[in-house]
Amino acid sequence: MNENLFIGPEALAELGALLRRPAVRQVFVLLDANTARCCLPLLERQLPSGYTPIEIPAGEEYKTLATCETVWNALTEARADRHALLVNVGGGVVTDLGGFCAALYKRGIPFVQVPTTLLAQVDASVGGKTGIDFLGFKNQLGVFQQPLAVCIEPRFLQTLDPRQLKSGYAEVIKHWLIADAAAFAHNRSIGVVVDDWTPIIQESVALKQRIVAQDPLESGPRKLLNFGHTVGHALESYLLTQPGREILHGEAVAAGMICEAWLSHHKGLLSAQELDQIETFIFSVFEKAQFVTLETEAIADFARQDKKNEADIINCTLLEGIGRGVYNQPVTLEEIAASLRYYHRL
Repeated sequence: MNENLFIGPEALAELGALLRRPAVRQVFVLLDANTARCCLPLLERQLPSGYTPIEIPAGEEYKTLATCETVWNALTEARADRHALLVNVGGGVVTDLGGFCAALYKRGIPFVQVPTTLLAQVDASVGGKTGIDFLGFKNQLGVFQQPLAVCIEPRFLQTLDPRQLKSGYAEVIKHWLIADAAAFAHNRSIGVVVDDWTPIIQESVALKQRIVAQDPLESGPRKLLNFGHTVGHALESYLLTQPGREILHGEAVAAGMICEAWLSHHKGLLSAQELDQIETFIFSVFEKAQFVTLETEAIADFARQDKKNEADIINCTLLEGIGRGVYNQPVTLEEIAASLRYYHRL
């Protein structure tokens, strides 16, 4: 993996050192409305005096081509060349969209990820996947492009409200379920009440890096990281079409993990006891996602566009047990709808 990864209090100082390199001619900083207000003051002294801010609206609904055009327009109007550097300061939307914009502008300019949410710190900013939503489908357009560096400062988590913090925790749980049974067993008695997030971030990022290093372009083991996301993305995408009913990515993944754990049990891979442990832990952290039974087929239909699919086969990542993910497991739309009905009854 082509990443300089810095986690902890020194991360922003490393960012400052990187931006002072002679090869960096222009610095642009991508922010959303929230990070411009809450996070920029924490890192501004590390930025060069002549940096150019680019602000976009906050929210998944703005993870679109139209927002990319805003970024590309700003870069073009400022005559940014291929020696420019884009610093993406924000959560999963900003780091995904910013990386995508940098990868396409003039066939690629370097970018640095400065994730400010737990979700972005443990997942979205690490691994070189960038992308945007298109026609209502999650991450329908994207490229693999490694950042120049990832600078993770856990202090940014103090700017989050509890709901956003919990949203990121879903990706941490996912990492435990696919590859670290001992961490799941230890942490399910603790929950989301954490004094110092640094060790959890370090362990979660290291786990993801190990998987990505084996399979940078997601042709094999990297698909393990999609546990909870086939059903989760379908649910998130469907609710994005329902004004006022939108849920956060991690909330959708939490629901998706329960559905896909049920599918694992349904296919004889996961014991009833393990399914119960997963459900109990996730519901101890997350409220239940709200939809009605009549919507399950419409939600499931969004899985037709899942990126892991091959022709008409919906490939899902399931669990052979807690801590043992298995990828390329074929499921049908009816099985996905059945998993949603199961979740609805809980």
